[in-house]
Amino acid sequence: MELRFEGALTSRDAKQYIPHHFELPSGCTSLEIDFRFEPKGAQGISNWPTLTLFDPHGFRGAGHRGGQHHRVAIAASAATPGYLPGALPAGEWTVEIDTHMIMPGAPVRYQLDVAASRLEARGLPPSVPPTGGEVWSSSPVGEPEGVPPARAATGWYRGDLHTHTCHSDAADFTVRDLAELAQAYGLDFVFVTDHNTISGRLAARQLPSDLPLVCDGMELTTFYGHALCLGTPDWIDWRVAPESGEIAAIAAAATGRHHLFVIAHPQADGDPDCTGCSWRFGKMMPGNATAVEVWNGPWRGDSNNEFALLLYYDWLNQGHRLVATAGTDVHGPPPPDADVTPGFTVVQADDLSQRALLEGIRAGRAYLSSGPVLALRALGQQAEGDGPVKVWGMSDVVTCAARFSLTWSGCPQGAEVRVLVDGKALLREPSGVAGDLQWMLAPTDGRWTAVEIRDAHDDLLALTNPIYLDPLEGRPVVGSADSWPHVVR
Repeated sequence: MELRFEGALTSRDAKQYIPHHFELPSGCTSLEIDFRFEPKGAQGISNWPTLTLFDPHGFRGAGHRGGQHHRVAIAASAATPGYLPGALPAGEWTVEIDTHMIMPGAPVRYQLDVAASRLEARGLPPSVPPTGGEVWSSSPVGEPEGVPPARAATGWYRGDLHTHTCHSDAADFTVRDLAELAQAYGLDFVFVTDHNTISGRLAARQLPSDLPLVCDGMELTTFYGHALCLGTPDWIDWRVAPESGEIAAIAAAATGRHHLFVIAHPQADGDPDCTGCSWRFGKMMPGNATAVEVWNGPWRGDSNNEFALLLYYDWLNQGHRLVATAGTDVHGPPPPDADVTPGFTVVQADDLSQRALLEGIRAGRAYLSSGPVLALRALGQQAEGDGPVKVWGMSDVVTCAARFSLTWSGCPQGAEVRVLVDGKALLREPSGVAGDLQWMLAPTDGRWTAVEIRDAHDDLLALTNPIYLDPLEGRPVVGSADSWPHVVR
């Protein structure tokens, strides 16, 4: 079977989902798709049409990658990265062109060729750009019950929540390359969050056990903002309208399945330079999101992290309780001369498993760091007299006057510790290499407190998740910090 579709797109066709249907005969064992278009772009901005493929039963893969020529091959045992291997059921298939960006100017003329046969696809797995020959089997995958964790101990585990591989737009950077890079950074885990596909999890299940734990995920790369869904083993339909409420339904479904929905790089540069990268869901500011990525890539990169952090603080001040996360958004190994240490998420988990990591992040037991090690807690008595001392950690709610305690280590020369209350600096102290600090707060002093560590250039080195202050949650407030010195030496 051989088919050809042709068409032309203008800027009016941007942010559309354009289906091309075809009937696949029974007995086919290979499917090949060849997509090409002209021109590359206009005014220095690339046109960005991508492909999504559906078989009669649902999702079969996506090729969210740049370039003017996309080649796809699928067979029972292997497929082009981004796509799912397996049997090719007869019936109606759909190749969808997703127009993330179509620039004004000359029409974008495309040609889409589809070929199916009863012979194994030639030269699996082809793709443009090349993928380094990453091939995987279609054996069952997942984290089944009874599989022991990578490390069976409670601890603080450092990892990357936002990454990309050759299964989307990271050229020939394979899942194994990603795991080895994580190992070089000294990480314990990494989530694979390729754009609009979950095919990387198949390759992840074949990695040796001496590499960092590789966990499931997907970046929903919508036309109006990006979000991570960490822990999902299934494809999530990212094709949502901005005011439909569909993105909130996705977030709710993630929570119901004990996954984690994260608003990604909300203040990043958007169209036309980075299509859909800036968060534009007016009803999800932040809506029912669980977490927000405040540190994406290099601190001074084009994700505008300082503004993302200020947005996060504003949301906290509005009364939302959100988990702050970090992710490198890596698309390959860093250049040899790179002198930037990215921020990672450090999670307190019962063990080193995907389930436990997600539980720890959801609970807010996490801080963000490019190196420093932090510990933040509060102690107080919820009853007058000699009642039991209660200990609160990050994301807990303090309901009485309490003594807050921070310890840190691993700071560079010239760094500064900043204790924040509702986003304003309560204390600023030189960090030295290591140290400790205590201060007193009552729930009437603000909504939340958190700690930043900044370097001599004011770049973020570390950030705790907040401890919340609320006299109305739980027992009434007992005692007051008003007459106490805020700093306890």
